[in-house]
Amino acid sequence: MPTLLGLRLRIFLFFALLAVGGAALAAGALAFGWSRAEGALPTAPFVTAFVVFAFLNAALALGIWLLFDEHLAKPINRLAAALRLQAHAGVPQGIEAVPAKYLGDLAPAARALSKSVHGSLSDTAGHLAARGRSRRADSAWLTDLLSEIPIATLLLNPAQEIVLYDAQAADILSAIAPPRLKAPLSDYFDPASLAEATSQLSGAVEVVELRLQDSAHTHSFDAKLKALSDGGHMLFIDIHPDQRSRISARPLVFDFDLMSAADTGAIHDTPLKDLCFVAFDTETTGLSVSKDDVVQLGAVRVLNGRVVEGEVVDTYVNPGRPIPPASTRIHKITDADVAGAPGIAKVARALHHFSQEAVLVAHNAPFDIGLLRKYAPETGVEWDHPVLDTVLLSAVIFGTTEAHTLDALCDRLAITIPPELRHTALGDARATADALVKLLPLLEGRGIRTFGALVQETRKHGRLLRDMNA
Repeated sequence: MPTLLGLRLRIFLFFALLAVGGAALAAGALAFGWSRAEGALPTAPFVTAFVVFAFLNAALALGIWLLFDEHLAKPINRLAAALRLQAHAGVPQGIEAVPAKYLGDLAPAARALSKSVHGSLSDTAGHLAARGRSRRADSAWLTDLLSEIPIATLLLNPAQEIVLYDAQAADILSAIAPPRLKAPLSDYFDPASLAEATSQLSGAVEVVELRLQDSAHTHSFDAKLKALSDGGHMLFIDIHPDQRSRISARPLVFDFDLMSAADTGAIHDTPLKDLCFVAFDTETTGLSVSKDDVVQLGAVRVLNGRVVEGEVVDTYVNPGRPIPPASTRIHKITDADVAGAPGIAKVARALHHFSQEAVLVAHNAPFDIGLLRKYAPETGVEWDHPVLDTVLLSAVIFGTTEAHTLDALCDRLAITIPPELRHTALGDARATADALVKLLPLLEGRGIRTFGALVQETRKHGRLLRDMNA
């Protein structure tokens, strides 16, 4: 199916066909001349002439293809990538003059269109920024208001998944497991008491009091469950005065799109926009999966195409061994930093809970996923999550000939990594998440809309990195 072939490959096949066709014609001409010759003629000169011609003909076709590839195919791919970045990810990209000079009027026309679209996008971005400032102000006001009330507040959708939680609820959830949107409430609290309270709600009874126990049955809370008209629920948990004083500063975390979130089917058929992603990164004692250990781990969640602010994992990890000075020079983590930190078993279990029902995303995933899978026996959890690698996503969008380091990808996507956060686990995880958010619409713009279709595309670039999906 030629439509599935890339532009550069199609041009190569065109010149390969010319070379084969030329050799076939030469062979036919020599055979015809030999057959018409009077008397017996030795075949060796004909064979030698054909071999020499075929070699020179193939070399000529290859040389012309290389020129076409360098001055036509690659510039067209770069031009298409720049236009897609602006159209689908809102990243303004200049059209490079030198690589595009052989494209005739195509490059100036694209540059003019790009400038026009960028102007329209800038106006739209200004309006959206003003609305965003208003929404942030409203969110800050609501956060302050809820923080003054000694009640932890959670909003649940009809499937009893978390849609909103305030700072006080975040502290209660954190004592059980890392808080996360779209998580079933039963991941934190005993489902029996929740089911009993839900069954008591009816048209006449809108609010039910209950004694809520955490999933480990070590703590209990006085709570109220209120039914909402759309099938969702509000859960209010009483906060004791001594608990209020310990509440950490957290933003109000919510995504109201989750109120109508539909159940997804098989992962391969699930649209990319409906998936939850956890972008994570590790800092280590070295670069060997088998010989080195994790010293820092950071993770960020992405839902509905947005980074969930306030939902992170950020922790040092005690590797149980000295950190080599060469590694410290890169990530600045010392033995003193990790001295009182938890071991990998506790940290990995927390990340596993944080990543439930999510696609794991990493830059150079074979290294980071390989480390997690190495620790599986001592952590007691299996890392069988679906996996995406932003190196391979970059190759799908921009082609294999471009640079695919995290710095190069972020530069291409207009993502700034603060220097003090580069080579920190959370900083690199956030950069990976930001890159994913901008790559998703680019993938959909190319017609790659489901997880299965994306994995199929990334496996075409297996010579860069091994795919980590089972």
